[in-house]
Amino acid sequence: MGIFLKLSWFFKEQKKSYLLGVFYLVLVAILNIIPPKIIGSLIDGIQQHRLTAQKLIFFLTVLTLVGVGQYLFRYFWRSYIWGSSALLEKTMRTRLVTHFAAMDETFYQKYRIGDLMAHATNDITAVQQVAGVGILTFADSIITGISTIVAMMFFVNWRLTLIAIIPLPLLAMLSRVLGNIIHSAYDKAQSEFSSINNKTQESILGIKVIKALGQEREDTKDFDVHVKEVIRANRRANFLDSLFDPMTSLIIGLAYVATIILGGHFVINNTITIGQLVSFISYIGILIWPMFAIGRLFNIIELGSASYNRIQLLLAERSKITEAFNPVTKAPHGNVNYEITEFKYPDSNEMGLKQIRFKIKSGQILGIVGKTGAGKSTILKLFLRQFDSYDGSIKVGDIDIRDYKLDTYLPSIGYVPQNSILFSTTVLENIRFAKLDASIAEVEKAAFIADLHDDILKLPDGYQTQVGEQGISLSGGQKQRLAIARALILNPEILILDDSLSAVDAKTENHILKRVNELRADKTTIIVASRLSSVVSAQEIIVIKDGRIDQRGTHTSLISEQGWYEQTYKMQQLEQQMEGGDS
Repeated sequence: MGIFLKLSWFFKEQKKSYLLGVFYLVLVAILNIIPPKIIGSLIDGIQQHRLTAQKLIFFLTVLTLVGVGQYLFRYFWRSYIWGSSALLEKTMRTRLVTHFAAMDETFYQKYRIGDLMAHATNDITAVQQVAGVGILTFADSIITGISTIVAMMFFVNWRLTLIAIIPLPLLAMLSRVLGNIIHSAYDKAQSEFSSINNKTQESILGIKVIKALGQEREDTKDFDVHVKEVIRANRRANFLDSLFDPMTSLIIGLAYVATIILGGHFVINNTITIGQLVSFISYIGILIWPMFAIGRLFNIIELGSASYNRIQLLLAERSKITEAFNPVTKAPHGNVNYEITEFKYPDSNEMGLKQIRFKIKSGQILGIVGKTGAGKSTILKLFLRQFDSYDGSIKVGDIDIRDYKLDTYLPSIGYVPQNSILFSTTVLENIRFAKLDASIAEVEKAAFIADLHDDILKLPDGYQTQVGEQGISLSGGQKQRLAIARALILNPEILILDDSLSAVDAKTENHILKRVNELRADKTTIIVASRLSSVVSAQEIIVIKDGRIDQRGTHTSLISEQGWYEQTYKMQQLEQQMEGGDS
């Protein structure tokens, strides 16, 4: 029952609703003991030839009113108890999503998306069941059980009642033993569910690669392995859970046997009437629900407890990116001063960055180039505050970025990665996702600067065209330009283009960069590129090699000295000329 204590914070918040729900459960239980008593009286009246038409009408009227009352009271307890459990589901989902949004990159390296989805869906549903069906089962089984036993003792015979309830302690004992085993079984089943979630996500996201490499059969086999593990874990959990019902049926059968034997003896000896015996057997029928409910309750509790523990482990995770004690709330503005002496990724002994120093004046463009894996993205990750544990400082306007309030600093940056996430909505809503109140004119201006406006007008519904999941209806270049437009609509203090022009042709690239330079004459722009033509107009270009600055200067100075930049630029120019000749 520890899960009820863990959820006590919620039960206190919804105390009024749960008390009203339990109150209506009590009323239902009270009404529930009336029909067996009436049925017994009817049988005695028939057997003793004392049943009149007036009494029959009275009894039938009472039964009708009891049925109507039960219907109404059941409606009310469902509204209060299940309505409250829906609020718990909402609260838990909101907490998780808010927590996910606040976590750093280390968190997402530790947990896979499939795991997080399982926590946010399956686990929360299991916890919600505790606050809904669990509370109902717990309260109703106790209320119904006690009220029925009291009715059996007062309306029939206390000795017969004691004989009928003797098996109940056995049920409680066996339930406790099985409950501990079921807890671990359901925990394993939930873990396997997360695993198959991960596999499903990877297969769907990588379906193009799987088909291109002809690995459909191998991927299906791997998926089958995960499915078998899930089935095996659920079979064990369901097997243990299924032991409750036969056990309960056996105990109920014992109660019926004892009742018939002893009750028949009491009828023969005129200790009770036949009508009372029938009422008693009816009461035992009512007791079947509380007995079965015990097994069902342990099922719900153990599953909910395992799920709640998994969710709490997630919520206990803390981001290493924290606010300063008294953060700066004014918007960042001014020159960028980047001085990193040393940086290593968490849990890594390899040097990520070393002696990276550069300055960018407002209105200037910095180009960052180098081989894949040289450390270009790492420079940006520190700038975007994805990691704060480094030796050195990064300042904007003479203020360390770690001293800014996160909600002030991050919105001042327009970041466009190479592979941007697009949402399953319209082109219009995707562009103004960063600024939800942006006007149509602002959206069109941002699209024009990103050289996307004309392309959008050619789409079936223009700006109202649905882009599909992950922008499937758009080309790679259109996706990148849409992401650039989304960043530009913010008119950010610092614009970061992280190889986000790789899918557009040279002509389009020139158009975009020219317009961006004109628009952002007084703001900072950082361009990370694999194609060096993207950084030709930069006031300074740094070449990163093994986490260090290997070369630096303008485009003109760098092509005049031997090194990686000069060799790469000549090779790319030659490739471009060859492509032009082929066309």
